[in-house]
Parts: sequence; C-alpha cells; structure tokens
Amino acid sequence: MSKIPAFPPLKSAGLLCFTSLLLLACAKDPAPEVAAPKMAVVEWTKHGGGDAEQRFSPLEKINASNIKDLGLAWAFDLGVSRGIEATPLVVDGIIYVTATWNKVFALDAKTGALRWQFDPKVDRSKAADLCCDAVNRGVAYADGKIITGTIDGRLLALDAKTGVKLWDTITIDQSKPYTITGAPRIVKDKVFIGNGGAEYGVRGYVSAYDLNKGALLWRFFTVPGNPAEGFESPAMATAAETWKGEWWKFGGGGTAWDSMAYDPELDLLYIGVGNGSPWNQSIRSPGGGDNLYLSSIVALRPDTGEYVWHYQTTPGETWDYTATQHMILADLQIEGKPRKVIMQAPKNGFFYVIDRASGELLSAKNYVPVNWATHIDPDTGRPVEIPEARWGGKAPYMQLPGPFGGHNWHPMSFSPDTGLVYIPAMETPYVYADDKNFTYNATGWNTGTDSAMGSLPTDIAQFKAVKAAVKGRLLAWDPVKQQPAWQVEHNSPWNGGVLSTAGGLVFQGNADAKLVAYRADNGERLWDFFAQTGIVAPPISYELDGEQYIAVASGWGGTFALVYGGLFPAASDAGVGRLMVFKLGAKASLPALPSNVVTKPAPPESTADAQTIAKGKMVYDSNCVVCHGDHVISSGLVPDLRWSGLLATDEAMQAVVLDGVLSSRGMPSFSGVLSKPDVQALRSYIISAAHEGLEAKLDIGK
Repeated sequence: MSKIPAFPPLKSAGLLCFTSLLLLACAKDPAPEVAAPKMAVVEWTKHGGGDAEQRFSPLEKINASNIKDLGLAWAFDLGVSRGIEATPLVVDGIIYVTATWNKVFALDAKTGALRWQFDPKVDRSKAADLCCDAVNRGVAYADGKIITGTIDGRLLALDAKTGVKLWDTITIDQSKPYTITGAPRIVKDKVFIGNGGAEYGVRGYVSAYDLNKGALLWRFFTVPGNPAEGFESPAMATAAETWKGEWWKFGGGGTAWDSMAYDPELDLLYIGVGNGSPWNQSIRSPGGGDNLYLSSIVALRPDTGEYVWHYQTTPGETWDYTATQHMILADLQIEGKPRKVIMQAPKNGFFYVIDRASGELLSAKNYVPVNWATHIDPDTGRPVEIPEARWGGKAPYMQLPGPFGGHNWHPMSFSPDTGLVYIPAMETPYVYADDKNFTYNATGWNTGTDSAMGSLPTDIAQFKAVKAAVKGRLLAWDPVKQQPAWQVEHNSPWNGGVLSTAGGLVFQGNADAKLVAYRADNGERLWDFFAQTGIVAPPISYELDGEQYIAVASGWGGTFALVYGGLFPAASDAGVGRLMVFKLGAKASLPALPSNVVTKPAPPESTADAQTIAKGKMVYDSNCVVCHGDHVISSGLVPDLRWSGLLATDEAMQAVVLDGVLSSRGMPSFSGVLSKPDVQALRSYIISAAHEGLEAKLDIGK
C-alpha cells in the first residue's frame, strides 16, 4: 500500500516509458466534502446497490475493529469452471446469482440452501460471437420478477419465488453476431438491456421492454445506420454528420454492453456506449469525424428513449476505448458549490467528473499513465491527442492504455464517508498496427488491427520487460481533487470489482485467489480469505436478522484470463465457480483443493516447414487466441490445444473446427471462415508450439 501523486501523461511510445514512472510519497490530504446520501437499505436489490450505482453499503457491523473475526458462513458450488462476473442480488431473504451459460440460482441468503435453479438452455455455439468469455453480470429484480439476459440475445422474466418462466423475448437479430453479457436495469415498469458484438460488426442499441409482458417499448440506436434508409431520430441524423464513408457496412459498433445508471429526480437514464467497428477508424470512417455516439455517456428519457445530452470521452475512437465502464452518480462539493455529478473511469485512462443534468465536463485527469493524449482540454472537453497515437495508416504504436483499458468492466465503488472512488485500475500496453489485408469477416472479429502485434514476445528479455510493464492495482481516487489518495499494487492486472461500506472497509477479490478487506481511508490490508480461484466479480453486503453478510461470486475468467491467463496465470484455480458468503464468527471452510494435474501426452512429430507453421500462427491469432490463449498457452478455462488428442490427425481437427462436432459444448464451427488447408496449417502450428515448451523457457509458473 502506498500514497502516490497524480500520474503524469506519458510522452513516449517506447517501452521504457511504461517502466520508468516514479511513485513518490506525499502527505495525505483531507477527504473532500461530499453530500451524497447513504442508501437506507439492508438488502442488495439492484445491480449497483441502487440507481446511483455507488456500490456502497451503509452497513457497519463489520468494521476495522472486528474484521479479523470474519469467516465463511457458507459456499455454494455453481457447477461451472468458466469466468463468473455476476453481482448477486438479495431480496426478501433470497440471494440470486448467475453462472456461466446464463444459469440462474436462487438460494437462502442465510444458509445457502437451494430454492430453485433455472437453465435457459442457451445456444452454446454462440460462444463464437463472444469476445470475452461465456460470462454475464447478473440479474435484475422488480415486482416479484427476476429478469435475466442471455448470450443468445434473449431477455427472460422468472417468478422470483419459484423460478418459473413468465416471458421470454428475443432482443436481437439472431442471424447477426449480437450477444448479451450485461445485467438488465429496471426503472418504473421498464426493463433496459443493451448488447455486445462490436468486435464482430454490429450496430449497437439499448432497448426498453415492458416489465410485465416483455413487449418492446422503444429502442435507441447508438450509431447511425444507412442514411438511404432514413434515421430513427434527430439524434441519429445529428450523429451521421460525424461519420465518413460507408460505415454502416461494418455495423459501426457502439454496443452498450454493460453500465447504466438512473437519476429519479432528473428522470434521466444514463447509458455507456462502446467501441467502433472496426476499431481502426481509418477503415470504419475514412476521413475521420467524431463518430457519435461511440465512447460516449448518453442521457435518455427512460419513458420514451428520447436523447437529452451526451459527453464523448474519446472522439473518433480507434483504440477500443469504450465508455461502457461503470458510471456512478453522486453529489459533490466542487469549488464550494454542490454539484450533481456522474463519474466514470473509462478505458481511455482519464477519470471524468461530469454534471449529470447538463453533460458539462467539470474535470478530467488521467488516473493511469497514458501516452495517446497529453490531457483533456477543460474548455472544449476534448482530449489533446499525441499525433503518433492515431495509428491508422501510420507506423505501429505501442500505447497505454491498450484495449483492455486503464479500467475494464470490473465495477468501482464510491464511499460517501471518505469521498473516494475505488478503482480496479490496470496498465496493459499494446501495439496498435494496421491490418494491411483487412477484409470484412461476417463471422469473426473485425478490428482492422494486425493481431500478431498483440502477441507477447518470446524472447526472454523482451517478455520480462513487457511483463514488468503489465500492472494492476486498487486505486483510491479523490474525484474532487482529481488525484490519488492511496493505492495497493496487485500481482496481476485482472482483479475483481469493489465494494465499500460504512464500516470503513473496502472489499476486493484478486487474481491471487483471495478476497481482501482494506481500510477505506488509507488502504491498510486488514483481512483476506483464500478462495481457491481468482475473483473478478464484485462483492456485495446485506443484513438478515441483525447480522451483516459479505457475499462474492468466485470464478477466474473473462477476456484477459482467456487470452493471456496462461502467461499471467492466477495464483490458484480450483476449476469451480462458487458463491461465497461471510459473516462474523463463522467457521466454515471450502472443500480441499482438487488435484489439478494436466495430462500432457506426447504431441505428434512436428514435420511442417516454417512457412506452414507461420501460416498456422496467423490462422490461430486471427481466430483462436481469444479463447485458447496467446502462443497456445491456455489459462485452463478451456482446453489447452497443445495436449489435445485432436492433434493426432488432420481429420480429427477438421471434425471439430470445420464440422462443429463440439458446438453443443461451446466450440462452434469455423467452416464459414477457414478452409481445410487453413486447419492443416493451424494443426501444424499447434504441434510446433507443443514441442517448443514456451512456459519453461519463459519461466511461467502454472
């Protein structure tokens, strides 16, 4: 734990600039004045704890003086081994949580006894359209109903007491690569849901559905469509003026796949909008333009979907810099005046404080090192870009943040007691470069980047330098002073969401397979619990019969874990997702860790020439890396292809990759993308990787 000054923007693209930042100690400043009300709730009935999404619990029975007595009350095995990102809800003594493939569980919040479970039986071949693991972030509750979205684009209502399905509606064109991973939100009698798929080439939107019947009420598109077909609203006509070329042929992107918030006094629904499709703006919108409403916070009227205002964090987005990250509403004293604000730490590395009534920028400061812009101009609200960073049509550029962002989907938290925002921050450099052979792929990724540039170096010295530059931390940020108060460094960049409480505590899980409690005022580590697997989901807190509980879903996974988890492995992975619930004085324990020995049969002899292996690597990096890992080193969440029996023959490999014989298990067919010669080259590359033994060479612990 350390206290640090604000990060200066990075001036150079060289790797040295990622590792030479000095963190100097400074005296702690007093907490800023705040006037944000504490939520008078003892359950956790909404995704972010309330419409303001502060993820702050007013419960204080668990505090710094007794946290040492916190123990496991019970744990429930979710029966899956993929990433768990869900925020549990607690309503009327029942805790609701979701697992991989959108399974919903209802449990007794005091004992963990199963009340009911529901399997929506999603089409697992849709895994091909998931950029970032077969995850979801939870359910919504209102009027006796549990509302959940599915990866195949459905929205369902379940009876909260019985789990019986009440209605089931399709929210997408299922012939296109849309998915749903976000949690629905409910305002009044309307359910709001967005979608994902911008990496694949879709047009984003948010929809409102009737809570009782599941009927579509309105839809707000986030980017314009083909002008020849007309525009759905004046907001789309305005947005179209900021685009060039024939963007609609690529979908445009702008999927609103995660965060929302609601202000009942202003009656405004806030949505966070994602990246462009393709990422590369020089392909998507040749000639530039702001490309509204990509990478924007947009305020809408929840009853009608009418546009009110927007603030664009990254005009002309070309780096996968989404603004879908967690948004928090609070009332702050800024320059001696009370201001109703919305706060966000999006991927681009800057922390924004915005007037939530008007969209006016109040302040912005980088919360992690950045080298794509020097600062945000306070008069225009626009970033002052470093020219070399706009890489489309130019030389490759090594950049911070990369596409994982300075902050990804993992929720942050705001404590009205300390006035601090607690951010799961990270530094992950990335080399952006043109895909000079780009053609639109109707069934795969469309980023317009050279995917080989995202592969980590295999030279030992270079790998160690890059690994040293990849960092993760829990960052306590003062939103009024726009500077850090304290930080805790982690061993991995990919860590859990955050909860703060009136007990003066901050809870966060991490890649070291531990749930940790820190002092909210200074970051002192007070308590931890070994969860047997990495934690990426955020904790919650609730009270039953006078006892306070802390709950968190564990299960290592998500996009970073899939792509780089083999090279940056979690400290432990029991291969099982769980819901764990804690209270003072509890003494329960988790089952013993299972044996996790990976059988590594001898791979076939590597006989292919260098050209074939190089072609196979191109096929792998373009189609396989997002699930099976960089350099074919799997995180363990999905099979490590180097030790697969499918390598025995070309025919066995083709049966899976082209014929889709394992599609029911989440391995879809790539027959629309790859040919038999492609699969033969792919097999040759995987066999070569199996013989290389890269983990031992790079000294990677498993």
